[in-house]
Amino acid sequence: MLRLDRTWMAALIAAAGIVFGSGLSGAPAAPPEAQPAADRARVRLITLDPGHYHAALVQKNMYEQVDPVVHIYAPAGADLDEHLRRIELFNTRPDRPTRWESRVHTGPDFFADMLREKPGNVVVLAGNNMRKTGYILGCIKAGLNVLADKPMVINPAKYPMLLEAFKIAEEKGVLLYDIMTERHEITSILQRELSMIPEVFGQLRPGTPEEPAVTKESVHHFSKLVAGKPLKRPAWFFDVEQEGEGIVDVATHLVDLVQWECFPEQVLEPSDVRILSARRWATPVTPAQFEKVTGYDHYPDYLSKDVRDGVLQVFGNGEIIYTLRGVVAKVSVIWNFEAPPGAADTHYSIMRGTKADLVIEQGQRQNYKPVLYVHKRSQESDEAFEKTLLVAIEKLSAKHNGLRIKKCETGWEVVIPDALKADHEQHFCDVTDTYLAYLAQGALPRWEIAAMIVKYHTLMEAYKASR
Repeated sequence: MLRLDRTWMAALIAAAGIVFGSGLSGAPAAPPEAQPAADRARVRLITLDPGHYHAALVQKNMYEQVDPVVHIYAPAGADLDEHLRRIELFNTRPDRPTRWESRVHTGPDFFADMLREKPGNVVVLAGNNMRKTGYILGCIKAGLNVLADKPMVINPAKYPMLLEAFKIAEEKGVLLYDIMTERHEITSILQRELSMIPEVFGQLRPGTPEEPAVTKESVHHFSKLVAGKPLKRPAWFFDVEQEGEGIVDVATHLVDLVQWECFPEQVLEPSDVRILSARRWATPVTPAQFEKVTGYDHYPDYLSKDVRDGVLQVFGNGEIIYTLRGVVAKVSVIWNFEAPPGAADTHYSIMRGTKADLVIEQGQRQNYKPVLYVHKRSQESDEAFEKTLLVAIEKLSAKHNGLRIKKCETGWEVVIPDALKADHEQHFCDVTDTYLAYLAQGALPRWEIAAMIVKYHTLMEAYKASR
């Protein structure tokens, strides 16, 4: 059976400033109008039901404009314990420790308590995706800003709730935003920026289902390290009715990148999307593997619907082929249980242009680190194309200092200095910085809101087509 070690809690209370509210919740915060203007302007975080480690990664760094006191509303249990443990690891790390102070509110009515008390102005959501859309709508109706981990909706039945949330957010002047970390990966940034230089890339080819204009494939693993520690996943993570299938979960990132790279800062419409095909398949997870990553020596009853011959079948894999404004795109999500020794999650991407293809690979040859390549398609000589590419790289170096290129078997590798690279965990802080900047401006750009609506429309239509 699962055993929870709670002996660390006393140390957290003493060392990290964690305070548990009395009764079902903590004391109500003073209403906004009773607070000094300077305090009202400060960003104050509320973390709601943090069942996924992404909730903690938002707090991996401190932010000048964010109050160090964070109110956490959640049911008592393993998910909350793991979240607090991660925050404490950030607070006690030897290199640039954080100084977050957690105020914990538990009880059966924690969500209603949060909506009534509202001790902050930005709600961070990363947890059980079955409840997430309802949480989002409730927070927006209460006039709270929301920074939500993906996906914000996992099935078509709840998609209208998300659309309602966006409508009310606009009416109330609050910001609803999802955490798109992959936009901050430097190879994706450079792939996008090189595609916007016609002398190098030409124009994006329309593509075909057999050879899409854009292909993005993401490979993930159930067993992995996070912040240098083995990741413990909640048992519900393996229930696609709670976490979401791969075709609507990790695919959120890939569909977002297609939009962000192919039509940068353009206002898209749901009518721009046409699903050509979609499919789903399962990854088997044995009882021993399940215990390794969850601590449970058995499958909970809610997973029995997905158990075949004693082995859990998790529908985390999916593929979508679709057109966006006539451009054919293909996105694929694959979940394995565990990476080979020395390997990690991987990403493959290609943008096909009339003059060159821009390719990101992250396999064994790249030491499982993303590398960007430029493959020439134009008829000009290698020497002439290289000169053009050098001019483009020099131009990009004004923004990304230290870039260079080197010849390789398939074309040219874009050599990126370490100073420009950041790991996946840092990208959560990068997204938070972007969101904080939007909060300071008081609004999201119109294209950002349109991109989220079209993205989830695409995923919901693919979900239906995969049936």
